[in-house]
Amino acid sequence: MSSLNEILAAHAPLLLLDAASTRVQVALFDAQGAARWAVADEEAGVALFRGVESLGVDLASVRGFAFCEGPGSILGIRTAAMALRTWTALAPRPVFAFRSLELVAYELARHSPLENFSAIADARRGAWHCVEVHAGATGPLRRVTAAELAGPLFMPEHFRTWAVKPAETRTTSYDLATLLPRVAGADLFRATEAPDAFLHEDPSYQTWTPRIHRAPN
Repeated sequence: MSSLNEILAAHAPLLLLDAASTRVQVALFDAQGAARWAVADEEAGVALFRGVESLGVDLASVRGFAFCEGPGSILGIRTAAMALRTWTALAPRPVFAFRSLELVAYELARHSPLENFSAIADARRGAWHCVEVHAGATGPLRRVTAAELAGPLFMPEHFRTWAVKPAETRTTSYDLATLLPRVAGADLFRATEAPDAFLHEDPSYQTWTPRIHRAPN
């Protein structure tokens, strides 16, 4: 695990992509941590590339990439991951992933007067992504049922929901231009050679055995 400060010291200029929410955020960081941002409420397949273009990014000069691997919009996250796979195939460079709820929970744990709370996001099918904070310490990212959630609860703004929000849910900022400088020294980034959307467990596939169809006797 690495902090944003450590990554920038070794791999700036760094291009960051976040399409986990309906508000797509793109940034180009220099070695001192200064960043220029492009933010848009558009479909990820448009906003990500338009953001890179609007910032005047010379992809050949970028020395590293960072992206949000989730939780959030699977389509948006995988669109960002596809772009990173393409760019690093053309010219290999390190990629670092961070997780939206871990970032939010860490920042809230240090600036909220509450000692115990959870950061959550809709995981569909009656489940919720959840990072619990107890006495200022953040726990692991888990998937839980609505019945397992205990307030207070914080959900990042602009995140999609398919179910009714649990009681005691508050909206909290997901403005990365503000959040990232406040957590720049925290070990929230992990190196990855295969950028993709975060999954709680690897998908399993059932083996299909072909059989010759026979008419009943």
